[in-house]
Amino acid sequence: MIEFNKNKNVLQEKTYEYELQDVAEPQLFRDVFEYTSVPKVIFNFRNVPMNPPSEIWITDTTFRDGQQSTSPFTVKQIVDLFKLMAKLGGKKGLVRQSEFFLYSEKDRKAAEACMSLGLQFPEVTSWIRANKKDFELVKSMNIKETGVLVSCSDYHIFKKMNLTRSQALDKYLGIVKDALAAGVKPRCHFEDITRADFYGFVVPFASELMRLSKESGIPIKIRACDTMGFGVTYPGSALPRSVQGIIYGLNYYSGVPSELLEWHGHNDFYKVVTNATTAWLYGCAAINCSLLGIGERTGNCPLEAMAIEYASIRGTDDGMDFTAITEIAEYFEKEIGYVIPPRTPFVGRSFNSTRAGIHADGMLKDEEIYNIFDTKKILNRPMHVSINNASGLAGIAYWINEYYDLPDEYKISKSEPIVAKIKELIDKQYEDGRCSVLGDDELDGMVMSLDKEFHKKLMILGQ
Repeated sequence: MIEFNKNKNVLQEKTYEYELQDVAEPQLFRDVFEYTSVPKVIFNFRNVPMNPPSEIWITDTTFRDGQQSTSPFTVKQIVDLFKLMAKLGGKKGLVRQSEFFLYSEKDRKAAEACMSLGLQFPEVTSWIRANKKDFELVKSMNIKETGVLVSCSDYHIFKKMNLTRSQALDKYLGIVKDALAAGVKPRCHFEDITRADFYGFVVPFASELMRLSKESGIPIKIRACDTMGFGVTYPGSALPRSVQGIIYGLNYYSGVPSELLEWHGHNDFYKVVTNATTAWLYGCAAINCSLLGIGERTGNCPLEAMAIEYASIRGTDDGMDFTAITEIAEYFEKEIGYVIPPRTPFVGRSFNSTRAGIHADGMLKDEEIYNIFDTKKILNRPMHVSINNASGLAGIAYWINEYYDLPDEYKISKSEPIVAKIKELIDKQYEDGRCSVLGDDELDGMVMSLDKEFHKKLMILGQ
């Protein structure tokens, strides 16, 4: 069969339609996932073309998958964070959706409170148990889309649900039909797709969903879930672990349009951001994330990371307000009591901080030498120097300029006499056995004790 590809504007050959392979024994890919050894990455040297969608966006799972890994949020905290997500996403709604549990009264109150804000974005979506009663609950709350779990690896189909592939397919299609009958858009979560038989189950199932979508006139989304973080992006890597292979295959063999494709990854192997960006580049429109990357085990893809990735690959922030990233981090720490590891990119207290004197010396000359971008302008996070025994004169001088927020014309150099005096006090403490960095209050106290008039001048200049 030959058909015209409207996206590529060429004729293409499409001669094979994959059918369900109802195997007697589960396909567990034991040559890759031996379990008693580190999972292997297999290559077949097949590469698929990059195919970035014309429009890409971010979706959120902080209040669903993310919340499962932390102390439960209050309704107020959910509403506050929801507003900050809207601020980050900007007028174009690049943080397009946020999903909620509907199990408890508190979950429902939180969803209702966010919907009552009247914001266009993020749209409130839900996650429910796959039964008719819950579909009616979604409909009664006027939520237009809900997630439905449809596990697709034989680890889940055979080992967890004790079903055959054909039984699983029939069950899943029945669930989707129930959602369509209730007037709810289903978002099918293909759980554990990076351990699934892609051509034997995933592609035939996705093809059936696209047929249902066409018949009903209701869009059916597919969320490709890298549940265990097994996805890889290496050129020529083989399925089931190839991220680009999964996205290309769903789009090409099952006819799933980019706007109905979503990637959901976990960070078990430190690949969550790269995997997500690769999904965008190869034809997936939506990336599912959580604030600060909270989530099961090693967490989900950090939403703030993908906001920065968007600007990297599109060359524009498209109206996003990145200062909201800093506000979100501060809210988690101050209002929720969540401890952010200090070296976490973009949100950790030390992500743009240095203790090395040689770095501080460069920053005194031009902070661009050691800063990833203008973090003060973009994130409202000035570059920071933490002072210890390795900071040197340059580090102390930079700390004074930054801490007292001195205008450029009043910034001091490392040759200022008080800088050497402060260094003497610091060196003495470390000679006496100190191991920790000095706090801002301690350093401020040193300046005051050494020269009260100079300290007063700094305070006035920094106002």
